[in-house]
Amino acid sequence: MGIVNVTPDSFSDGGHFYAPANGMASALAHCEQLVKDGADILDIGGESSRPGTHPLPLAEELARVMPVVRHAVTLGVPVSVDTYKPAVMQAALDAGADIINDIWALRQAGAVQAVAAHRACGVCLMHMHREPQTMQVQPMQGDAVIQVLDFLKERAAVVESAGIQHARIVLDPGIGFGKTVAQNFALLARQTELLAAGYPLLAGWSRKSSLAAVCSKSPELASEMDAAERLVPSIAAALMAIERGARLIRVHDVRQTAQALQVWRTAGAAADMATQKN
Repeated sequence: MGIVNVTPDSFSDGGHFYAPANGMASALAHCEQLVKDGADILDIGGESSRPGTHPLPLAEELARVMPVVRHAVTLGVPVSVDTYKPAVMQAALDAGADIINDIWALRQAGAVQAVAAHRACGVCLMHMHREPQTMQVQPMQGDAVIQVLDFLKERAAVVESAGIQHARIVLDPGIGFGKTVAQNFALLARQTELLAAGYPLLAGWSRKSSLAAVCSKSPELASEMDAAERLVPSIAAALMAIERGARLIRVHDVRQTAQALQVWRTAGAAADMATQKN
């Protein structure tokens, strides 16, 4: 899943593809490039969810997202829209989007109904502790794996009861959304426990601050680690997530991640052939 942030303030690429003055040309070109690089899905978002951000007005989110969605649906891959606003969900689905990726797990009023009204779309339900403005001020306490699993199972049951079929649902543990560094890595180390919910998992480790935290010699250096320096840790986390059962990985650096996955697949295929011969 290739990330298309149409925002001025996302934590690692804010403003790179947000340029209303040129008619969103950079965002449209970025969608095309990600598909060429190997993205199987495009995930378009108009509102940053980095810690401390404030909600974006509905009209502004629609103005950012919809031109990109209308172009992305012509590129031959499924299109996901990263939003928690029911009005944006409906507009995107009406324009041909295939998936709703919601950090609030359809907890906003009208969100479940907006997705249920479209009989074929997929939905990704993510765990988030508190909300973007406060999630890192007071992170979770205790065993994050158990709490995340319980929450995701509860939300999946709610949306299924509204008529959204089991096969349309993907779960996301929400790496970085109100968790400590240790809790984020516990979710990776014990990711197979999340499979007990019975749904495919999405893993979103790309460029996350927890990666910088464990790859830097000090907190000060971690905060200064830029996107390029987070590339290798991001790919390592993505591969570990896939090995532990994730079906989707949400990434900024599609080409490099796709190459790493191809090496992993090729090695796996060679191991399978050796096993068959023996």
